[in-house]
Amino acid sequence: MSAVLGADACKGGWVGVVPHEGSAQALFGAHIGLLVERATALAGPLAAVAVDIPIGLPTRGRRRADAEAARALGPRRSSVFRTPVRAALEAGTYALAAAANRELAGEGVSAQAYALREKALEVDAWLRSGTHPDVREAHPELSFAALAGAPLAYPKRTWNGMNARRGLLEAVGIVLGDALGEAGERAAVDDVLDAAAVAWTASRIARREAHSLPGPPETLEDGTACAIWC
Repeated sequence: MSAVLGADACKGGWVGVVPHEGSAQALFGAHIGLLVERATALAGPLAAVAVDIPIGLPTRGRRRADAEAARALGPRRSSVFRTPVRAALEAGTYALAAAANRELAGEGVSAQAYALREKALEVDAWLRSGTHPDVREAHPELSFAALAGAPLAYPKRTWNGMNARRGLLEAVGIVLGDALGEAGERAAVDDVLDAAAVAWTASRIARREAHSLPGPPETLEDGTACAIWC
């Protein structure tokens, strides 16, 4: 089976999960490029990387990917943040970001979306900087919904939600140990589970079984193929 990586932003960097023969290895990296390097050193060349961060920043308007993902998730739709336009993410303050997004997209920016600006811009710059594996945007709640056959009933930070998500992962052979080394020390529980969920999507991408929202992907002004995969 080809090696894959699922990655999620966490405090201080990125947490990644590499599924392997009925188990999974969790890794931490201060930067997305470092995380990919560590995963490659562990498992060999990566056939696919799925990242829970926007890939494709619009110049104006809203991304179809965000609207379709929210619609597909129903009761979990609040977990999908509307991706701000590039100018808003590049703005130095929340007030400037909100003003830029109102001008170019007709709405403000949520605090949660603006909080991801550094990670979104980091991935955007990394993807433009040189060679890298096949990297696609994924969303953990879409991945879990695909695993369960429907959006999950409980939020991920609740006891019921955490156990439901861990059970779904174990059913497909992604078994996380009780001790995860640096990743277990640096990343929150829900961040690790999110990385594991998008690692499952990465394996589907590698096998060409994943589908995109929208399908086919939307082409943004800069030529980026923009979609969320699950």
